[in-house]
This record gives sequence, structure tokens and C-alpha cells, in this order.
Amino acid sequence: MWTEKDNQLSATFHFKDFSQAFAFMTEVAILAEKHEHHPLWTNVWNRVDIYLSTHDAGDVVTAKDRDLAKAIDRVLTRYQWHNSGGKIRINPTQTILRLPDIE
Repeated sequence: MWTEKDNQLSATFHFKDFSQAFAFMTEVAILAEKHEHHPLWTNVWNRVDIYLSTHDAGDVVTAKDRDLAKAIDRVLTRYQWHNSGGKIRINPTQTILRLPDIE
């Protein structure tokens, strides 16, 4: 699922909808804080693209990137997913993050 190219680890994830993609990003944000290592990422509706490299090491892939990628993979174990057309399709099997109702 992670690809190493051009001194970056990268992965693309597709979710059921924006809310699920955002819930996943929230979990990854908490992991990034714990690891003191923050990804470059984008989100458009149900898609999340993540790019990892270590700026302090000259924008190359280091153990910090591989460790964060493994931690992100552990988040994905709480999601049911399959590989479809080279992209990861994510469908949560349980509520990971309960968002407040918006009125």
C-alpha cells in the first residue's frame, strides 16, 4: 500500500464519504503528534493522499517515516478494506470517532 518514490513514502486511501475520510485524518493527526512527525497530505471528499519524508534529514525517507507509516497501517486495521485498481478502498466496520450532531 505504501510506495517509496522520489524520496517519499506515499499512499492514497478512498473512503465511503468525507466524514469517514476526515475521521481517519483525525486519528492520523493524533498519531503524528505522538510521533512528533507530521505528514504532507491532501483530502478531497473521500480521498486522502499521504506523503511522508523527513525534512530534518534533507527530505528523504527515514525510520521516522517508516514508523509513522506502520502506525497509520495499524489505524487501518480498524477498517475493512480491499485493494481496488491500485488504490485502497476503506469501509469502516465500526464507529471509530463519534462526531457531534450538527444542527
